[in-house]
Amino acid sequence: MKYNFIETIMGALVLIIAVSFVIFGINTAKINTENEIIISALFENVAGLKIGDNVKISGIDIGKIVDLKLTKETYEAQVLMSLEKNISLPEDTSARITSSNLLGGSYVEIIPGVSEKILQNNETIYDTTSSVSFTDLLGKMIFSNNK
Repeated sequence: MKYNFIETIMGALVLIIAVSFVIFGINTAKINTENEIIISALFENVAGLKIGDNVKISGIDIGKIVDLKLTKETYEAQVLMSLEKNISLPEDTSARITSSNLLGGSYVEIIPGVSEKILQNNETIYDTTSSVSFTDLLGKMIFSNNK
């Protein structure tokens, strides 16, 4: 069976395009650890938060959620955040989970403190506020008005 020259060229072109997409995907997905630090925060409840959600200061994206874990000792939710390295957070910084819209999107809002000491890589924010469920608030409003 003879192969047509055009079929060979098209096959090579498709292969080159596929390899280009794979290389682009790998380069895009790489985490550049030289320009980022990992900071964790402990929350009582992280309902609605997921890996890949944003971390913000004053509405500006400064990082992403990279992992969610349950601590074995206290059963608190530990949120690992990859933040831009040029952001210096004071040791008394606080964090809270905030809804980004009514459809359930969430992000972690960082509120910088005033301490002279700066959080280092792999340190933890302890002053946190968990997410508030709109359905819980709505239920409380409905049932409190029935009395």
